[in-house]
Amino acid sequence: MDFDYQWFLLGLPVAFALGWLGSRLDLRQWKREQRDSPKAYFKGLSLLLNEQQDKAIDAFIEAVQQDPDTSDLHFALGNLFRRRGEYERAVRVHQHLLNRADLPRADRERAQHALAQDFMKAGLFDRAEEAYKALDGTPFDTEARLALLSLHERSRNWRSAVEVAQKLERSGTGSFASRIAHYWCELAIDADARQQAEEGDDALRRARAAAPQAARPLVLAGQRALARGEHAQVLQTWGELLTTHPLAFNLVARDYASNAIAAGDVPGALERLRTLYRRAPTMDLLAAITLLDPAADAQRERLLAHLQHQPSLSAAQELLRLSAGDTLSADETQGLRDAINRAAKPLQRYRCAACGFEAQHYFWQCPGCLSWDTYPPQRLEDL
Repeated sequence: MDFDYQWFLLGLPVAFALGWLGSRLDLRQWKREQRDSPKAYFKGLSLLLNEQQDKAIDAFIEAVQQDPDTSDLHFALGNLFRRRGEYERAVRVHQHLLNRADLPRADRERAQHALAQDFMKAGLFDRAEEAYKALDGTPFDTEARLALLSLHERSRNWRSAVEVAQKLERSGTGSFASRIAHYWCELAIDADARQQAEEGDDALRRARAAAPQAARPLVLAGQRALARGEHAQVLQTWGELLTTHPLAFNLVARDYASNAIAAGDVPGALERLRTLYRRAPTMDLLAAITLLDPAADAQRERLLAHLQHQPSLSAAQELLRLSAGDTLSADETQGLRDAINRAAKPLQRYRCAACGFEAQHYFWQCPGCLSWDTYPPQRLEDL
């Protein structure tokens, strides 16, 4: 049967017309979707600015459904979930983005960073660590390392913290010498707890090498020597601390005095403490001097002088203890002592300069904000 070209010629215009009509319908639908998607997005943004997060999330979900390929909407939705504490939903949004094969590299790295933040907020530290490590060599490299450093500090993984801090320092992010010294000091303490003296010695040497001017390695070195009964070494180490960090010396002043008595160096230690006290008087130094010179009359003279130049409730409390019964009845003295004791307690604390967290004991790392070296080595009454 011969093919009739007449039908072909007649059908060609018809096919062209149908194709044109179909393209116009698709174009109209595409324009409608593009018009509706920004509306949903801006509606969600308006609700978010008005602090209506529930409605904003519904609007963003609607926008994502209308345009599932738009990554910015996914990021906005995931961030909203994270801010609301819905970490599982945030993780699903960002994992969905990472599973897309057509996702550009920049968006993929951004999604990886967002996913790491989700895990961190959710308390899934092991998964957060893996996610942050995957950002090595990306534009989020520095942020990821800083987050890893905080993560290692929380988990007390001090060796990993040292490695990350050294990488940050080599990359030019800033100086981490003081923090690295703290990490090595923590490792020395851990080694001593496991009775690994050589390992502790090595960690302490590394701490001194990392930050030669830091106070904590000297404090720790003296404490370790004191525990071993090496009195001469204690005097030498804490003598260096007294010279280079006079304020930090307050932390060990009483132990220094007790060690001087054991070492038979009372006159020399007494002179050194008196010299320091004249420069920066504190109750800790006064207590250390009292250990070396315990005569009651001398104690009362020192306390009176301290009250005249730097009045404190602790000094008044101590003076009352020494003079109890001389001019006051026992009941009156006891009542006054109790009142001063109660008033003095809030001032016998250390306070973090960064967050204001107060503690009875001195901390090198604040338990509140986890910052290092933010506790002045003086109690509140001496500031």
